[in-house]
Amino acid sequence: MSTLPENPKPRPPKLLDQVREACRIRRYSRKTEDAYAGWIRRFILFHQKRHPAEMGAAEVTEFLTHLAVHAKVAASTQNQALNAIIFMYKQFMQREIGDLGPYIRAKRTEKIPVVLSRQEVRLILNQMQGAYKLMAALMYGSGLRLMECIRLRIKDVDFKYHCLTVRDGKGNKDRITMLPQTLDEPLKIQINKVKNIHKQDLRDGFGSVYLPYALSRKYKSADTAWQWQYVFPASQISFDPRNNVRRRHHISENMVQKEVRKAVLKANLTKPASSHTLRHSFATHLLEKGYDIRTVQELLGHKDVRTTMIYTHVLNRGALAVNSPLDENQSYNMEN
Repeated sequence: MSTLPENPKPRPPKLLDQVREACRIRRYSRKTEDAYAGWIRRFILFHQKRHPAEMGAAEVTEFLTHLAVHAKVAASTQNQALNAIIFMYKQFMQREIGDLGPYIRAKRTEKIPVVLSRQEVRLILNQMQGAYKLMAALMYGSGLRLMECIRLRIKDVDFKYHCLTVRDGKGNKDRITMLPQTLDEPLKIQINKVKNIHKQDLRDGFGSVYLPYALSRKYKSADTAWQWQYVFPASQISFDPRNNVRRRHHISENMVQKEVRKAVLKANLTKPASSHTLRHSFATHLLEKGYDIRTVQELLGHKDVRTTMIYTHVLNRGALAVNSPLDENQSYNMEN
């Protein structure tokens, strides 16, 4: 008499899947999760698919040197790769890498941010329309990062006090920034459009939205609640890549970046401006008007004031405050 085969033991999850799960438990952003998994994969492939448990400081040093010398990555990129590898060894190998010793570090460059004048901002916004124009105006008028803007939820808009609450910004920090009164009416119109979309989604059997961390388990109906909906939702229902649930996500960051680039070209600007340039311009124009740098730091959500200080380099300070000797001597004739 034949016996049924025993149920095979489930295979343990792959290392990269474990890395992703560990990132989610620690509330890392999706971008950080993707970056860590990507760097760990590159590290393993660089060493001909050797298991990390078989490697150590020497292999990590070799990989980091390769990134600087051959891949020519930026210093921040090399540091991110190192952080990903350290994370893997601490969480899954239960050991420290040890002393890495000397390795070639990627060169750190000090870049002055591109800043637009008020007239240039106006030219860009005049080339945009609809929700994209509103998002660009918020990035300039409130100092939002692109991802902070597209992840904005209904509950985080306060028209009474004219402020926006940024949830889980860079470094998993919350902060409050201003809501320009100029955007009151356009934002109310946008929110009303979203309300109609949400009502239709509920009628169609959808209407849920991604909730951070374990909120969807703690509050069973919160994912369909109006206040949790995105201010700038995607135009179509899609599958959530984390759990294959069909829902309406926020608008794609790539679409916003594309629309800003198109507007820059239409405005005939020569500066290499992007969506983040609008945030740079927000900070610079506030400092230009004499606002305290600590206040600007809080509005931007910078951990260190030295990060905010970079914007003082484009103001009327330092070398820009020095008069050229050509300007001081009016006897030159430049017409010929």
